[in-house]
Amino acid sequence: MINYSNIFDKEGISYADYRELVNDLLSQKKTTGEDHSEAMLHYTKMNVQRMNRVDKTVSLNPDLMEALQNLKKQYRFLVISEGWCGDAAQIVPVFNKIASAFPDKISLKFVLRDQNLPLIDAHLTNGGRAIPVLLILDETGKVVTQWGPRPKVLQSLLAEWKKESTDMMLIAEQLHGWYAKDKTQSTQEELKAVIQQLD
Repeated sequence: MINYSNIFDKEGISYADYRELVNDLLSQKKTTGEDHSEAMLHYTKMNVQRMNRVDKTVSLNPDLMEALQNLKKQYRFLVISEGWCGDAAQIVPVFNKIASAFPDKISLKFVLRDQNLPLIDAHLTNGGRAIPVLLILDETGKVVTQWGPRPKVLQSLLAEWKKESTDMMLIAEQLHGWYAKDKTQSTQEELKAVIQQLD
């Protein structure tokens, strides 16, 4: 049995610490996880820029704010992520905006996927260890719902793109092009629906 409260309290780090960890590793020519290849370092550098951009430019939609406002209980957001993950870079700043806007209702912590394989293996997407995964815990530490690794509309597009091409660079370009146009709207829309189902 996975003790989610324990992972949240003992292993989870704040968004600021997560960002700092990624930056510190980069300064040592490393990234999170075991693979410190040039490609992974390149992805991580790009992701730092992406996170910076989302941090600066995105604000929460009124509908999502209202859903959060209506929460009656407190919840813990446990996010499984990695610094090299492109989807995570586009999405995790939104989780931080939510927690920052409602610190009395939402506590946010991050754990790294590759240091928590039993955790990610309990929350696979189509049999794969796709991230980011948001686990929403109630006050007792039970997982009440989860979301991720990306908006459903993009999940479908990605499946299509993978049928059309095996060129991962091209697919990554399409993926980030979609995120740039969407400006976190689909992510916020889906998170609003998730939050509306909570008490």
